Amino acid sequence: MLELVGAVSKWAIPVFLAVVLIAGAGRRVRVFEAFVEGAEQGFGMAVKLIPYLVAMVVAISVFRASGAMDSFVGLIAPLLALVGAPAEIVPHALMRPLSGGAALGIAAELIEKHGPDSFIGLLVSTMQGSTDTTFYVLTLYFGAVGVRRYRYAVASGLTADLTTLLASLFIVGLVFGG
Repeated sequence: MLELVGAVSKWAIPVFLAVVLIAGAGRRVRVFEAFVEGAEQGFGMAVKLIPYLVAMVVAISVFRASGAMDSFVGLIAPLLALVGAPAEIVPHALMRPLSGGAALGIAAELIEKHGPDSFIGLLVSTMQGSTDTTFYVLTLYFGAVGVRRYRYAVASGLTADLTTLLASLFIVGLVFGG
């Protein structure tokens, strides 16, 4: 089964590109010119997004470097103990909605420290694989299309992140014990 999935994965993009080219030719679209025009628009979009990304990276760095994250972890550790969540996962849970790369770095540190088969290692692995970078998505995609009022999206995204944290705790505890 894995070999079939690997073969499909290997050929999916080339086949998709061929289908696009054939469909474009069938509709008499100048495919190469359309591609170049789209690439120009993409470059402009990337330049437009740089301030949003810089602002997000600076905010994350200030949050971590100021010690605010450590203070927050210490503050909520007793509450986490009530639901069986180790306090060590809080930096990952806080960082995951902000930055996938930073969260992955925290997960790697936790896995290295506690082991990949430990409850903490399994929990952060599950959280890493089942959550999204809510603020990154909002910053990047909403900024790209000019959406200014997105408070309900923030609330929905953070609710999904919290739900994922709780579901990860439940499932990892159920499957692997903890």
